[in-house]
Amino acid sequence: MSTEPAFRFVDLFAGIGGFAAALTAFGGTGVYSVEIDPRASRVYELNWGHSPLGDITHDATDSVMNVPEHDVLAAGFPCQPFSKSGAQRGMDETRGTLYWHILNIVQAHHPTVLLLENVRNLAGPRHLHEWQVIIETLRAEGYRVSETPAVFSPHQVPPSRGGRPQVRERVFITATYDPDGVGDDFAPEPAVTPSTRIDGFDPSSEWSLDDFLEPDHHASGCELSTAEKLWIDAWDDFVQLMWEARQGRRLPGFPLWADAWPTTAAKAAELAEQIDSHETPSWKRDFLTKNNAFYDANRQVIDRWAARWGVFTEAFPPSRRKLEWQAQDTPRLWDCVMHFRPSGIRAKRATYLPALVAITQTSIIGPRRRRLSPREAARLQGFPDGFTFGTQPQAATYRQLGNGVNVGAVWNVLKAHVSRDEAILKTTPEGRRIITAVLDAPDSPDGRLRELFSSR
Repeated sequence: MSTEPAFRFVDLFAGIGGFAAALTAFGGTGVYSVEIDPRASRVYELNWGHSPLGDITHDATDSVMNVPEHDVLAAGFPCQPFSKSGAQRGMDETRGTLYWHILNIVQAHHPTVLLLENVRNLAGPRHLHEWQVIIETLRAEGYRVSETPAVFSPHQVPPSRGGRPQVRERVFITATYDPDGVGDDFAPEPAVTPSTRIDGFDPSSEWSLDDFLEPDHHASGCELSTAEKLWIDAWDDFVQLMWEARQGRRLPGFPLWADAWPTTAAKAAELAEQIDSHETPSWKRDFLTKNNAFYDANRQVIDRWAARWGVFTEAFPPSRRKLEWQAQDTPRLWDCVMHFRPSGIRAKRATYLPALVAITQTSIIGPRRRRLSPREAARLQGFPDGFTFGTQPQAATYRQLGNGVNVGAVWNVLKAHVSRDEAILKTTPEGRRIITAVLDAPDSPDGRLRELFSSR
């Protein structure tokens, strides 16, 4: 890789450096980064050589601009509520939000490409107003940006292209500076969509989670407690009993809740009263009715199972008396990926994982009989094994990875965007350098990142 920077980038709300990983692998050089969390900043410093610790609300204001000129602006900005006061639309309505500080930088420097990322909900109906404010303010600054959200997940991309077995839908806002309207003759479509399939990859059948996991059943700090093993053993027995009792028919898709089964006359009367009550929400009536019917059809097997495992004792708190089966024809619970949730034990096929989250719902890998390790979680976000988290607690690492952007998703989104706007980018020296760096880069960032971190 050339030692000369292909382009300059800034990394806002930098976290531990998901954007930095992708943009550095493309040959870019960071000229400014900022992150308010001290622990995340320390991890960033350990891996990228400088600390981003700071506050964008101090560095990009009406009167202060500490962000230098750059070619690519990347930001996984938090989605704060936008003010809806007043009848005006546009700039005034972004004040008081972190997006306003991004807009200050855009107005000061007009970088060639913008690459913004946010949670899937930003493109939902509850945030239509905020979405329109972002699109309209960027267009007012001369940017070509699609009004249709670009929603993308790393599980849509094959591993050869930097994809990962993690369903992590995020909204990407990609924009190209086009003050002269070079691209006005063709409407800007989103660079990617939820239906994008690179190289015809089928995520429903072609992923192997094992490729990203350690072979060992043991990983320090990832062990299951005795109680957790008991809960899984009990429901694993339940799953196998139901396969036999139902003659190979899969479990129903609605949550199975032991406390909603009429196991005694008193409970049956109580549940019947709830079902018949107009005060019970329709969704709950439906839920109770289905559980009632399921129990009636399998009463003898369920009663013996519940007694054998003590399901209605203190050993099973209410949230562990629920099973959300989303694993289709998987024959055993221990063959699944699981999450302990307030709504119950959720089980999925061990193909790809739900999104890593910044809370304590770390995936349990049934075949490994333990939780996903921090290193495995880092792999699922696209970081090479040489990426270090220092000596911080594992909980901090899980939280940072759950808050982060997926490297392979960034890589493929930027490639798609540059390909879409190539005709516009060709008109400026900065744009031509970005084209060369991005479109001539390998299909995947993985090789370059392994090389980069192995040399440190």
